[in-house]
Amino acid sequence: MPDTDTTPETVPAPHRPDGPPRLTRLAFHGPLSEARAAGLVRRLAATAPDTVLDLGCGWGELMLRVLEAVPGARGTGVDLNAEDLSRGRRNATARGLAHRVEFVEESAVGAAHGPADLVLCLGASHALSAAEPPRHTDEALSALRRLVTDDGRVLLGEGFWQRAPSPAELSGMWPEASADEHYDLAGLVDTAVRAGFRPEWVETASLDEWEEFESAYQADAEVWLAGHGDHPLAAETRERLDRHRAQWMNYRGLLGYAHLTLVPVR
Repeated sequence: MPDTDTTPETVPAPHRPDGPPRLTRLAFHGPLSEARAAGLVRRLAATAPDTVLDLGCGWGELMLRVLEAVPGARGTGVDLNAEDLSRGRRNATARGLAHRVEFVEESAVGAAHGPADLVLCLGASHALSAAEPPRHTDEALSALRRLVTDDGRVLLGEGFWQRAPSPAELSGMWPEASADEHYDLAGLVDTAVRAGFRPEWVETASLDEWEEFESAYQADAEVWLAGHGDHPLAAETRERLDRHRAQWMNYRGLLGYAHLTLVPVR
């Protein structure tokens, strides 16, 4: 997987107040445009969920938007990153949603918060399984089927290979990247069907969405580094930024990202 804060069951180091800002330019922690998000929220809100469960939620922005669109719905976000959860709580309070949403700091493996009418798992299938990829996707989908009500919906955000990467391309990606780490899009959808779903909607992130996400992911720290070259954190920040940018340049156009709206089979 890309070297981001979504690596499996990993709690990032606490953010230092004197260090670079963290992810302030990201609305969503993934390649998701405002236009696509609005369409997803309209479609999901139309199912009138009473309960929303967001697994590996980060700051739960899409969940909060669904709650805004469905008055009376209640949400639960589960994640291990305390800083992201605090951001989610602040956002919920600012938008008058604090009484309808709970952010819980715990592992999503064996999650006991369902079943819910709408289950979100965006770039976080690894949080539902300790299996090696791509087997973790199979196990995550089985868990999602258990966590959604029979009349509900699951929104899965998941990576896939747009074409088979070459050994040279893989060598420039994240550590131990392999060609069998992800399914292609057809294989990903087939995996969801085997897990007990029908695909209501299949859509994939555009290159523009990827570029906006990857640029915004780095931008705060890049600007900070340009003005803080003598800071004690400068060397490690530079190494991290350069490493991630090199990885992105290698998986750019190769790693896709799908949003699958899934209907459980009874």
